[in-house]
Amino acid sequence: MNMDLVTRASRLPRAGETLIGQTFSTVPGGKGANQAVASARLGAEVAMIGCVGSDAYGTQLRDALLVEGIDCQAVSRVEGSSGVALIVVDDNSQNAIVIVAGSNGELTPASLQSFDAVLQAADVVVCQLEVPMETVGFTLKRARELGKTVILNPAPASAPLPAEWYASIDYLIPNESEAAALSGITVDTLDSAKLAATQLIKAGAGKVIITLGAQGALFTDGQTFEHLLAPKVKAVDTTAAGDTFVGGFAAALAVGKSEAEAIRFGQVAAALSVTRAGAQPSIPTLHEVQGFVFP
Repeated sequence: MNMDLVTRASRLPRAGETLIGQTFSTVPGGKGANQAVASARLGAEVAMIGCVGSDAYGTQLRDALLVEGIDCQAVSRVEGSSGVALIVVDDNSQNAIVIVAGSNGELTPASLQSFDAVLQAADVVVCQLEVPMETVGFTLKRARELGKTVILNPAPASAPLPAEWYASIDYLIPNESEAAALSGITVDTLDSAKLAATQLIKAGAGKVIITLGAQGALFTDGQTFEHLLAPKVKAVDTTAAGDTFVGGFAAALAVGKSEAEAIRFGQVAAALSVTRAGAQPSIPTLHEVQGFVFP
């Protein structure tokens, strides 16, 4: 759960360079919170487990989830600053992001044990990597013990995942750079994405979906591959597009959609999100996705 501090500029700055920005805004974000908001707007009943700080951002972040009808009984307030993300968006709608964990670093396995009832009540458990790794590992293992559908969005990833995690993951959903970090294979074509996905299946993941931006998504269950093309839209800001896909995919699975239907649903939601600025403000509603005509 991060407060996004967002500026727009004509391009991303080079090392040591100062640019004049065009606009600035503060927007509730963070991968876990974005995915929770996406799932809630797209038809799921959602509970969030996380930590916010004792600063003003902490109040705003929690309130933003409550407005969406998200169960926040497991959102704890800790002393210190909330997480923040410093985001620059250029005129081509590409972004560069630096995150500071803040209170997110205080989400421990012990705090997860305190909210075990929330995990027990879930059908689908979604994790990402903006909280401590030991906490993610604990959650994956516990969700598997409880027989839940487990989704890991390994973001941000800069190295392979712990080997013991894979057996607990039903759906591993990296983007191209994350798939490369996890597999050691550069992902810049569809064929290389297939190689990386195969490597991740061999590592033990149940199924893999590599999101390919405007090129769609690659799905494999280890036996077959399916390349699902993305809707063509005019992008304004790609911030939270991946989170919207993950949240939409999870929400669709939770209501009984097939894997292909859930991927397509997530793709439409993500496509709509990039036509708007901001993280959580860009995430569409169920009504908007249902009314979208796929090109």
